[in-house]
Amino acid sequence: MAARLPRPCRHFAVSSACMALSMFVAGPAAHAQNQPAPQNISVELNKLEDNGAGCRAYIVANNPTATTYSVLKLDLVLFRPDSVINRRIALDLGPLPASRKYVKSFDLEDLRCDGIGSVLVNGVLDCKADGKAVQDCLDRITVSSRAAAQLSK
Repeated sequence: MAARLPRPCRHFAVSSACMALSMFVAGPAAHAQNQPAPQNISVELNKLEDNGAGCRAYIVANNPTATTYSVLKLDLVLFRPDSVINRRIALDLGPLPASRKYVKSFDLEDLRCDGIGSVLVNGVLDCKADGKAVQDCLDRITVSSRAAAQLSK
């Protein structure tokens, strides 16, 4: 089956210029259709809520991939509004099922929400899928925030 030439080429004898134009127009689109769209785990700081003398943080984690992560432990650094480090914590988001979004909350004792200016995903402490360590987990994560405090990596 012959490839259909772009409309301007149908009025002329088939030439190498028209064939080149046809390959130029169809090539990138055909190539893009064969490539799977990159998918990342998204981690969103959704809400900070005062909870007694502390602060409750809500994280929305979305794993659109086909991989189930049995362990996903993040190293977080919390900064005060003046950008001075307040504390460092480990946050365990696992297990993170494949093709699933969920909410995880955690309490920060003796820290008011207005004392959190930003949160940094400093690294990944542990990441496992299919019983094996995954080396590039930080690269597989995108971050965002809906809270007043920003989340970055």
